[in-house]
Amino acid sequence: MIRYFRLYLYFVRFSISKALEFRIDFTFRIFMDCAFYLIQFIFFDIIYQHTDSIGGFNREQMYIFITSYLFIDALNMTFFANNIWWFPRIVNKGELDYYLIRPVSALFFLSLREFAANSFINLLISFSLVIWSLSNYSGEISTLGIILYFCLLFNGLFIHYILNFFFVLSSLWTNSASGNLDLFYSLSHACERPDLIYQGKIRFLFLYILPFALIASFPVRVLFEKNYSFLILQSLLTSAILFLILIYFWSRGLRRYNSASS
Repeated sequence: MIRYFRLYLYFVRFSISKALEFRIDFTFRIFMDCAFYLIQFIFFDIIYQHTDSIGGFNREQMYIFITSYLFIDALNMTFFANNIWWFPRIVNKGELDYYLIRPVSALFFLSLREFAANSFINLLISFSLVIWSLSNYSGEISTLGIILYFCLLFNGLFIHYILNFFFVLSSLWTNSASGNLDLFYSLSHACERPDLIYQGKIRFLFLYILPFALIASFPVRVLFEKNYSFLILQSLLTSAILFLILIYFWSRGLRRYNSASS
């Protein structure tokens, strides 16, 4: 475990030094994400001019929901997104061998080798927004609720990572240079809306098949609902089952992988 931690520190140091070589790009990406954050608040503020509730959330609760999925997005962009984006291209070029021969988990190496330094700044901003939205909420929030909220936020991040990796694993069979990333990005917008707005087959899809809807909604609902045991159980079971499925298909995919030497 210590060996992996030290290795990850090397990843971080290298990524930061590389990012600072392109300071204009570094700065531009920060402002770009800040603009995205602002647009999210404006979008929902316009809707709340015509209604008092969206998916069971009032305006203050919606602010907590918005900052929650922005925080998850910033975590994903900082730690995982760049790595997963490169995975299909690595497979397509036959460069996966380089990672498979390393004396560490290839999945660990491929998932975390790139640390997005610019996104880390946005991570701090999004975390500040989370604290702001929680501290400005006029209702009561228990200490236990806050603890469970943050635990489920990180569990939501884990689910987001697994789903993202699922969509690029297909490149091990197809050798596609992009996997199904465009489809993933389109579907992932489901986590930017409260889960209770989805009904019928769409709700079943986004809660049980491709559980994007619970990524940010369930952590926030834990803060406001008294009977939240099922929310916690479903979130944890979902992440555990998805991870086992990911490991299964990762192993199957490696057997089908045509290395550069084959």
